Amino acid sequence: MPGRNRNPDESKREALRQQGTLNSRPEDVTHPLFQASEFFDSRDLVQVKYEMLRQVRVEGQPVSQSATAFGFSRPSFYQARSTFDREGLSGLVPRKRGPRRAHKLAPEVMEFVVETRVANPSLRLEELARLIEQRFGLRVHPRSIERRLLLHQKKRP
Repeated sequence: MPGRNRNPDESKREALRQQGTLNSRPEDVTHPLFQASEFFDSRDLVQVKYEMLRQVRVEGQPVSQSATAFGFSRPSFYQARSTFDREGLSGLVPRKRGPRRAHKLAPEVMEFVVETRVANPSLRLEELARLIEQRFGLRVHPRSIERRLLLHQKKRP
C-alpha cells in the first residue's frame, strides 16, 4: 500500500497542512510545554492557540508574555480569544481569506459573457473584460473570465 512506510511525523505535518492548521512559524513557539514534548506540537496551530488562551485564562499569565511565548502578537491573542469565546475550539481553525465565490462574475454577468462570446467567438478576453467594465461597472481580470468560461463549459453536457 502506498504511504504505509511513511514517516508518522511527516504524515501529521501533511494532515495539518491539508486541514489548514499547519503553523507556518513553529520555531516562534518558545513556551516550555512545546519543547521536547511528544504531546504538544508547535506545528499544530489550533493546539498552540488553545494553550496560549488557556495560559492566560486558567493560569493567569499576562497576555503579552503568553502571546510572545506562543509566537503571536497581542492583537492576534485578542482576536483568537474573541473567536474562541464566540465559536469555541473550531473558531481557532484559520479560515481562508478572500471572497468565497466568484462574486464579480454573477449569473447575469456570465450570461452577458456567454452571449457576447457566441455572437463574436474571436473576441479576446481582454476586450471582453473591457466590455464587462463598460456594461456592469466591474473590473474583472481576463484570467477570471477564462476560468469561469472553462467551468461553464464543463457544466454543459
